Amino acid sequence: MTLDAQIVALLERLEQSDTLEVLQNVIEAFCEVFAVEHMIYHWVDSAGDQYGCGTYAPAWRQRYIEQNYLRVDPVVIGCYQRFHPVEWKRLDWSSKGARAFQAEAIAYGVGNQGFTVPIRGPNGQFALFTVSHTCDDDAWATFTETHRRALILIAHAFNQKALEFEPGRRPEQARGLSPREVDSMTLLAMGYSRAQVAETLSISEHTLRVYIESARFKLGAMNTTHAVARAMSRGLIVV
Repeated sequence: MTLDAQIVALLERLEQSDTLEVLQNVIEAFCEVFAVEHMIYHWVDSAGDQYGCGTYAPAWRQRYIEQNYLRVDPVVIGCYQRFHPVEWKRLDWSSKGARAFQAEAIAYGVGNQGFTVPIRGPNGQFALFTVSHTCDDDAWATFTETHRRALILIAHAFNQKALEFEPGRRPEQARGLSPREVDSMTLLAMGYSRAQVAETLSISEHTLRVYIESARFKLGAMNTTHAVARAMSRGLIVV
């Protein structure tokens, strides 16, 4: 089975899940598929309750809580101020506390490389989806460049599913996409560039942008990638 086929199969499993335990099983499977040491999904709901799933060692999770590393973790601090995915090396690790935290995290097997996707929900929820690994800079740059889009889709799929488990959450009202919006989002999900999508549909890139923005609005998405993830998770497009 190809990597893309494995990703699609796991996304479908995630979409059909109805327990928090399945999130843990799926994130472990994604970790194996991408051959990385760790994947983590952590969210805070609108009531302030925290949940998570992932592959960090229990000893590190306990240490993190005991030391209240949430206060000094550059990934949490940096991503809370961002809306776009970030490489850990681009964050501020200059303080003494941050450097000590990083050294200890690596000692616990977290990895020296990381890629984190910050996500914000509709009612104040905040979540982070992280992939971490131990390798050199060139190997990590190749990995993130190759898989960046897929990781963002997976991050938003986890978030969409996690929101379903939030107590008292009202179901979102489904909004259908027009045939042209479906065509546009489907081709984008298949990896086409905007220019390729416009050419395939025999429309201008300006017209394509209108379709994409309309689809984003209907889906309540922060960006195009988020819109593709939501359209896929809701069965509005099939790739």
